[in-house]
Amino acid sequence: MDSAVEELPLYKGLTLDRVCFVQSAEQADIALPLLLSADVLGFDTESKPTFTKGEVSTGPHLIQLATDDMAFLFPVRGAGDGVLTDLLKTVLESSQILKVGFGLRDDLKRLKEKLGIDTAGVLDLARALRGAEHNDVGAKSAVVRFFSQRLQKSKRISTTNWSLPRLNESQLLYAANDAHVALKVYRAWRAREADEKGAATVTATTAT
Repeated sequence: MDSAVEELPLYKGLTLDRVCFVQSAEQADIALPLLLSADVLGFDTESKPTFTKGEVSTGPHLIQLATDDMAFLFPVRGAGDGVLTDLLKTVLESSQILKVGFGLRDDLKRLKEKLGIDTAGVLDLARALRGAEHNDVGAKSAVVRFFSQRLQKSKRISTTNWSLPRLNESQLLYAANDAHVALKVYRAWRAREADEKGAATVTATTAT
């Protein structure tokens, strides 16, 4: 990591009290209206890693959706999950709610293959933020760009078993903030664009 980046203050994401691990119909009933009322959601998935050559991933095993102040984590067992799959289809297939995240191509493909979800209204920030550059933009570099902060992402946690019925606190926070930081970056990006557009308008008006 660049030494200048290492000196930046650490990005502070959601705390554990703002994370809901949705496992029951009752929890889904609470989550659904909150998700449907959002204009934009942070979005990501996690899959149990594969370590053997030729091994095919059975993911995703976890789906993360984040509002501005809360993250909802949905463990994925299969298309027969009933109420949880129905909730995910309702939200992810809605073209009225924008879902934003980083590097979502494989996520969308796996959601279709495993759960039959045709995700709509998705913006991949990895591509949207790269501008004239050829390389995709990752969450770490986006946090530096928009917040002048350092996003800490543990490879040890990212490669843990996401298919477990219970996740530990480190897994919950990692997964929640993967989705939430995408939403925060999107908000900051749009706010900066609006400021720049406003400044350009003022300059043009002054010039005339």
